[in-house]
Amino acid sequence: MLEMSTADGSDAVARVQREPKYWGLKRHLLDLLGSLPPGSPIPTERSLATEFDVSRTTVRQALAELTVEGRLLRVQGKGTFAAEPKVAQRLQLSSYTEDMRAQGREPSSKLLEVSEIPAEADLARLLNIRAGAKVLRLHRLRLADDEPMAVETTHLPLGRFRGLRRHVSGGGSLYQVLRERFDVEMGHAEETIETALAGPHEADLLGADVGMPMLLLSRHSFDTEERPVEWVRSVYRGDRYKFVATLNRP
Repeated sequence: MLEMSTADGSDAVARVQREPKYWGLKRHLLDLLGSLPPGSPIPTERSLATEFDVSRTTVRQALAELTVEGRLLRVQGKGTFAAEPKVAQRLQLSSYTEDMRAQGREPSSKLLEVSEIPAEADLARLLNIRAGAKVLRLHRLRLADDEPMAVETTHLPLGRFRGLRRHVSGGGSLYQVLRERFDVEMGHAEETIETALAGPHEADLLGADVGMPMLLLSRHSFDTEERPVEWVRSVYRGDRYKFVATLNRP
């Protein structure tokens, strides 16, 4: 028993010795964040480096990981703060407007661009139209309580939804317009979620750093008559957003 305890103790010491310095600092900060309300400032890089006897490079690595994970919010020129909890959205066929209101947040959209483009072969197949047919493309910035959350590009068959363009400029719910103006009831959708890194365009719109992990969603939606309605690609901030699903046995 004594030999086993000694060996276990040696292994524990070895594990501690192998643990990167930034990891211990990160664990300390996680404990600290558990007791701080959102918006609270955390100690400066210099004070953390002094307190834990590590380099500022080590401190920056710990802060960078916590920022990417959505636990910290770094504001240029102001400091680093405890972040608000991530927005938790259920995976279901509902509009962004409905999702945000269900969580008690005020949704809004900024229409960045609306254009009519000819459908390439892949897009034509998704929307069940001929290649070259016109598609209405909506490029929108999605916000919750005026905080940028996602950049969304929606494609709809123009031939089916003529006049839609003038109804979406106000920034309201697209699904509501489709239901009220075009008698479209959404039936089901196929959605994929991947990870991607923010490019300069997305980073600028979302107030994030270039290269920050993002959630890339692709949604192919159909109405209750099995007709394709839209194909959407959305880029969500990975540090502010998470998705929740209820899983049932097949």
